[in-house]
Amino acid sequence: MHIDPGGPTARPGGTPAGARGDGTRGHGTRGHGTRARGTGGGTAVGHSSFAERLYSRLVPSVPFTAASLPEPARAALPANGLRLVAANALQSAGDQVVNAKTVLPWLLTSVGAPASLVALLVPIRESGSMLPQAAMTPWVRRRAVRKWVWVAGGAGQALATAAMALTAAAASGWAAGVAVLAALAVFALARSLSSLASKDVLGRTVPKGQRGQINGIATVLSGLVAITLGLGIRLLGGGDVAPSVLAWLLGGAAAAWVVALAVYARVAEPASEPEPKPAAAGAWWSRSWRLLRDDPPFRRFVLVRTLLLVSALSPPFVVTLAARQGGVGLSGLSPFLIASGLASLLGGRAFGRLADRSSRRLLVWGAGAASVVILGLLGLLTVPAARESAWLYPAAYLLLALTHTGVRVARKTYVVDMAEGDRRTEYVAVANTAMGVLLLVAGGISGALAQLGVEAALAFLAVLGLAGVVVGRTLPEVSR
Repeated sequence: MHIDPGGPTARPGGTPAGARGDGTRGHGTRGHGTRARGTGGGTAVGHSSFAERLYSRLVPSVPFTAASLPEPARAALPANGLRLVAANALQSAGDQVVNAKTVLPWLLTSVGAPASLVALLVPIRESGSMLPQAAMTPWVRRRAVRKWVWVAGGAGQALATAAMALTAAAASGWAAGVAVLAALAVFALARSLSSLASKDVLGRTVPKGQRGQINGIATVLSGLVAITLGLGIRLLGGGDVAPSVLAWLLGGAAAAWVVALAVYARVAEPASEPEPKPAAAGAWWSRSWRLLRDDPPFRRFVLVRTLLLVSALSPPFVVTLAARQGGVGLSGLSPFLIASGLASLLGGRAFGRLADRSSRRLLVWGAGAASVVILGLLGLLTVPAARESAWLYPAAYLLLALTHTGVRVARKTYVVDMAEGDRRTEYVAVANTAMGVLLLVAGGISGALAQLGVEAALAFLAVLGLAGVVVGRTLPEVSR
C-alpha cells in the first residue's frame, strides 16, 4: 500500500514531507509514530504544524485509533482531515442552493413551470443518486485510488449546476422546467459517484473514532450555510425578484464545487489492490434480485422505507404553496432556508441518540409525525386567515424537515444494525438502488395528483406515511 501523491504532505514517490526513508518522522519524533496528544500523526506537539494544531482542536481523537492506518497515512492525517472537512463543507454549501426541497421548487414556480414538474424534483434528485449505486459499486472497487472518482463526481455536479444557472437566466415555462430537471438528473448521477467514493476515501485516510466527527462538522457547517443564506436573502431580497438572482446563486454553487474538487484532489490517499473484474457483466443485478426475493426482513425494510417518502416528497409542495400564496419575491424563500438549517443543527445529535436506542421506533414515529403535520396543514388551509399567514408554510416546512432528519438518521442506523460486514455493504447498495426505482414511482403518482391540486398530492403522501406507521411496527428490533 502506498500514498497517492496528492498534496504537500507527500513527496514524489509517496514519502510524506518531513519523513525519512525508514517510514519514521524526522523532525520532532517520539520514536513510536504516535502523537503526544493522540491525533494520530508522528510529530511531537512542540513542533506541530498549524494543520495539526487546528485538526486536533476540531477533531479530538480517540487514543491509539490512528494505529489502524499505515504510517504515511498517519503522518498525512491532519492535512487530509482538514481537506475532507473543507471539501465536504463546500459541497454542503452548494447543496443548500441546489436544494430540491427549497430553492429549486421556488425557481420552477418563479419561471412558470407546472406543478407536475415540481413534483419530480425530489424523485429525480434522490433516485438519480441512489439508483445506479449497485451497478457502479464493482466499477468503483476496481479503482486503486478512489479520490479521483469523487473528483469526477464533483466536476459533474459543478457542470450541472452551471447549466441550471443558465436556464434560470434565459428560459421560462415548460422549457425551463424540463431543462432544470435534465440538469438535475445529471447532477444526481454525478453525486452517486462522489457518494460511493467518499466512504472509501474517508476509511482509508481517517481512523475510527474521528470519521463521524468529520461528517458531523460538515453537517453543522451545512446548517450554518443554510441559515446564513436565508438571512442574507431576507436582508437583501424583497418584492418580486427576477429569476436571474437565483441564477447568480446557482453560479456561486457551481464555483463552490470547483473549489471542493480542487481541495479533494490534494487528499493523500493510500492506494490498494483493485478488485478483479467480475466474470458476468450483469452479476450485480442477479445478486440484488436474489437478496430482495430471499430475505424477507430486508424486503420489509425496503417497503417501509418507501412508505417513509412522505417526509422527503412533501416539503417541495409546501414551498410551492407558499410561493403561490405570496408571489415569487425572493425574500419569501429565506424562511425555508433558515428552517432547513435549523433542522440540521437541532435534529442530528438528538435523533442520533434516539436511533441508537431504537431505530425502528424512530422510523415509526417519523412517519406518523410527518403525516400529522401534513394533515394539520391541509386543515389550516381551509381557514382563510391561516392560509394567508406568513409563517404557516415555513413552520410546516420546519416540522417536516425535522421529521425527515429523524427518518434519515433512523433508516441509516437500522440498515447498519441489521447486518454485518459484506452483507451490510450489500444491503446498503441494494436498498439504495431499489429506493431509486420506488422514488420515481411515488414521485410520478404524486406528480399526477398535483395536476388536481397540490393539496391532493399532499393528502396522498400523508396516507403513505400512515401506512408506513402500520408496516413499520412489524419490523424486527435490531438496535438492541
